[in-house]
Amino acid sequence: MTWWGWTIAGAILLGAELLFVNAQFYLVLIGSAAILVGLASVGLPLADWLQWALFAVLAIVSMLTFRSRIYRRFHGALPKVESGPQGGIITLPAALAPGDSSQAEYGGTFWTVRNVSSAPLPAGSRARIVSVENLTLLVRPVS
Repeated sequence: MTWWGWTIAGAILLGAELLFVNAQFYLVLIGSAAILVGLASVGLPLADWLQWALFAVLAIVSMLTFRSRIYRRFHGALPKVESGPQGGIITLPAALAPGDSSQAEYGGTFWTVRNVSSAPLPAGSRARIVSVENLTLLVRPVS
């Protein structure tokens, strides 16, 4: 394969990883190996079998050596994303004594709501969702 063939193949793999596919840096390392083989082929006339062997060794060694470190560097420091209704405010349609449950609408969906505080919650009051247990919102009075 010619040097420019290796370089184009490597650039396509790099572009595919960075623009279209999240392959967890495998395509980046394979593309980098192809580009390195292309650069080595510019100055040295390498036989085809030697180019493919060099490509395979570079790709495997770089994946075993660098992939986990690169992946952790880019994906390990991301902040934890809280999902769900925890922390939200809900208006109660019915009174809730401590430990009682009822149905209430939150976010366009009907949920089971349970009062986990020691104070009763009157109808029409606002409550804070402290956690979600299965499909039950656990609430306390808004302070």
